[in-house]
Amino acid sequence: MSDLIQSARCHPGGFADRAERTIGAAVEGVAALLLVAETTLLFAGVVARYVFHNPIVWSDELAGAIFLWLSMLGAVVALRRGEHMCFAALAERASPQIRATVQALVLTSIAATLILLLRPALDYVEDESFATMPNLGVPSSWRVLGIVVGLVLMLAVTAVQIVKRTRPVHAMLAFAIAGAVGAGLWLASPFLLAIGNLNLIVFFVVLVAVSIAVGIPIAFAFAIATVAYLGLMTHVPLSLVINRLDQGMSQPLLLAIPMFIFLGLLIEVAGLARAMITLLSLLLGSVRGGMYYVLLAAMILISGISGSKAADMAAVAPGLFPEMKRRGANDGDLVALLAASAAMADTIPPSLVLITLGSVTGISIASLFTAGLIPALVLAGALAILIFVRSRNDRPAPSEIHGRGVVPRAVALALPALILPFVIRTAVVEGIATATEVSTIGIAYTLLAGLTIYRPFQWRRCYPLLVETAALSASILFVIGAANGMAWALTQSGFSSSLTATMQDVAGGRYGFLAITIVVFVLLGNILEGIPAILLFAPLLLPVSHSFGIDGVHYAMVVVIAMSIGLFAPPFGVGFYAACAIGRVAPNAAASHVWRYLAVLTLALVLIAAVPWFSTALL
Repeated sequence: MSDLIQSARCHPGGFADRAERTIGAAVEGVAALLLVAETTLLFAGVVARYVFHNPIVWSDELAGAIFLWLSMLGAVVALRRGEHMCFAALAERASPQIRATVQALVLTSIAATLILLLRPALDYVEDESFATMPNLGVPSSWRVLGIVVGLVLMLAVTAVQIVKRTRPVHAMLAFAIAGAVGAGLWLASPFLLAIGNLNLIVFFVVLVAVSIAVGIPIAFAFAIATVAYLGLMTHVPLSLVINRLDQGMSQPLLLAIPMFIFLGLLIEVAGLARAMITLLSLLLGSVRGGMYYVLLAAMILISGISGSKAADMAAVAPGLFPEMKRRGANDGDLVALLAASAAMADTIPPSLVLITLGSVTGISIASLFTAGLIPALVLAGALAILIFVRSRNDRPAPSEIHGRGVVPRAVALALPALILPFVIRTAVVEGIATATEVSTIGIAYTLLAGLTIYRPFQWRRCYPLLVETAALSASILFVIGAANGMAWALTQSGFSSSLTATMQDVAGGRYGFLAITIVVFVLLGNILEGIPAILLFAPLLLPVSHSFGIDGVHYAMVVVIAMSIGLFAPPFGVGFYAACAIGRVAPNAAASHVWRYLAVLTLALVLIAAVPWFSTALL
């Protein structure tokens, strides 16, 4: 048997490789089709509502069903590609032998989690078969069957990866470790029950922290802790975990996530991003330190639309870095500014972080979009001041003589591209349309502009964009669903009320609470990435902020900015390493430069936290 496994693992033409390729190709194709169908359906709904004033009454139900299937199949794609959010820094520093065992342990833990969720998922589908989707007239089980299909396919992918990527000795050791942990928790359950809510530390602090530290994807780490806690400490049926996963991933507001991700990727492919960067370079390139301002301005215009910081940075850096290096810019300093600019832009609408925060806290997304503008300008202004101070002793930029009409032509070419970000933000902020509706209009506009203005349009790149959108959006949505289940378990345990009582006694009143918030979310953003940190703690701490008389929108701005700074800070910030990879610079070369930019952002954050007017002036 081991010879068969070894053969499948070692030979590219073996069963494991063929199985993975077959599953991957099929799931990617279906996910891409579902995304096209979702986009088309949503756009048709917008046209029917605003042009013909005759809404398609069943479109929302069908869009929600497609969305859940898309999210689960996208999660399969993300798992196969290794694109689920995870913290791999510690595992990467280990010896090859330990790293191989850790990889086997990660895959084993994922498989165990999926197996534990499969039976409750089947029960949930059976429960939903008694309900009917009112407008479509079909059982609700058709929609939630996507959860079962997704879990089964993820389990199949994980099994194939165990065969392909692990040696039998490492796989057996991983199974032994996972089994020992599970048996240990089961044997300790009487003691854990006896200590009351202190057992939350074991499940939601120790177990989650250890799972994340070894490299288990964050969504699965949350699911492991939730299932273990509910299964061992309560009599709650585990189908409720699937219910919370479904509710977390199926919120109508979250439909905007795949739409904006696809829009952001499409902007780069269609040529809109290139046109904006070219114009900014012509206008600011000759100013002392001008290309640094171009980089900052480009991130302001582009950031937030794709939903992926890596995608935002990748749209800007390739067009600017060669010219900036030609003018003598330091490689490490360029990457440091790129990272800081990405961190600065998380409150600029249509930020997916704000959409996610609004979906889990109940704060109006239009209010968050409105409130985020001035804080973003404060942060951008702080970075601009630092650029001015640093470049005041630089040699003047060489004057470039452009032919007659070059700048007007660049303005004319960039104008359709420049209009899009402002139209999107204005439409959502003013309440003209929802974020999801605006995103579909933006997709149609970008396709039209790419075909008629910024040609030739590269159709061959659309399929990879669709697959990438499905994987990236699912990696976000799966964390949201798992975090929703974990947050529900914490709430049911009474942890929320205990946390509120404890935080109300913090020294320093509202300013002490805001200071703690900044420190906590910088650290969480550094370790957990942004969205998981916000999903877990923002809903818990927001009610506490109200007890200090802090406006909810103002508190949301502080949380988002602190999280963003942590996301781009060494040594663990994933955003920082993404910037290094995009800029093709070693992290140690950029680390010494990034701190001054992050320090300036932190000072600006303290100012924003201390002066609520920056967040509430436009409300």
